[in-house]
Amino acid sequence: MSKPKFQTEWEEIDEEYQQLQETHKIYRQKLEELTNLQATCSSAISKQRKCLKDLRYSLAKCAKTCDEKELKLISDIKTQIREKENVFFDMEAYLPKKNGLYLNLVLGNVNVTLLSNQAKFAYKDEYEKFKLYMTIILMFGAITCLFFLNCRVTDEIFNFLLVWYYCTLTIRESILMCNGSRIKGWWVSHHYVSTFLSGVMLTWPEGLMYQMFRSQFLAFSIYQSFVQFLQYYYQSGCLYRLRALGERNQLDLTVEGFQSWMWRGLTFLLPFLFFGHFWQLYNSVTLFRLAGHEDCKEWQVFMLALTFLVLFLGNFLTTLKVVHQKFQKNHEKVQKSD
Repeated sequence: MSKPKFQTEWEEIDEEYQQLQETHKIYRQKLEELTNLQATCSSAISKQRKCLKDLRYSLAKCAKTCDEKELKLISDIKTQIREKENVFFDMEAYLPKKNGLYLNLVLGNVNVTLLSNQAKFAYKDEYEKFKLYMTIILMFGAITCLFFLNCRVTDEIFNFLLVWYYCTLTIRESILMCNGSRIKGWWVSHHYVSTFLSGVMLTWPEGLMYQMFRSQFLAFSIYQSFVQFLQYYYQSGCLYRLRALGERNQLDLTVEGFQSWMWRGLTFLLPFLFFGHFWQLYNSVTLFRLAGHEDCKEWQVFMLALTFLVLFLGNFLTTLKVVHQKFQKNHEKVQKSD
């Protein structure tokens, strides 16, 4: 007597279920092994770092009393130490690590390490697309508020969008840094300052002072979005070529500023960037004047003036530093070739 159809189907399902259980058991065993390996690697890297730190200290003491031959040997060892530290940085990009203070406050103690290259690159590309799409949205939002809708409600929506955008960028950049992105320095702090500035703009109440600065701020927002749009396409093109040549890390990002690797090709962005920096200074000066106005009662005016000044100094001095370093390197290359 043949089996009923439902019994045959049930036996097939049960067989697949047994296979699934075995596969899941193997997966859990491998996961435990992987966790142990990760802990071993992290511990070994920490130990190596400590040894290299102690060795560097010893080399610094020896360099004061050794001869020329030993000095050359010390220089070679220091070079190798720097190379090893770069390798450790790349290794740690694939190991779970504790979140920094900011990510702990925002996300809690959640592991945000992406363990495959494919996942890292996908997250980085999604970050870049998010910046591009939001730049376009913010540009049209500022144009709408400036030319079509002189309304406090739409201004608040635009300012809230700015706060949300910069907050999201700080979180995403922190996750990228946990996964091996080398963004650092002022460009890390820049978005935190921008978040604060947007938050203060959001709380600025309607009044004479607000209306006196409103058009200037919206015009600046349009220009800033335009420059960021130019930066995205120019920098992403530069990064694509340099990655193809193996000269840049795959997780390097486009940033709101001028970087040394952007000298590969035209430097047409510099005038746009410097104009934007000085517009930030102009905003600061305008707000300081408004803060001294006899009708000014809002604390936001003086706070915004200080924040725009900080943004100007950070952006302008960092860009100048990069340009100066690049000119120095080019000068040294010319001298060596002569």
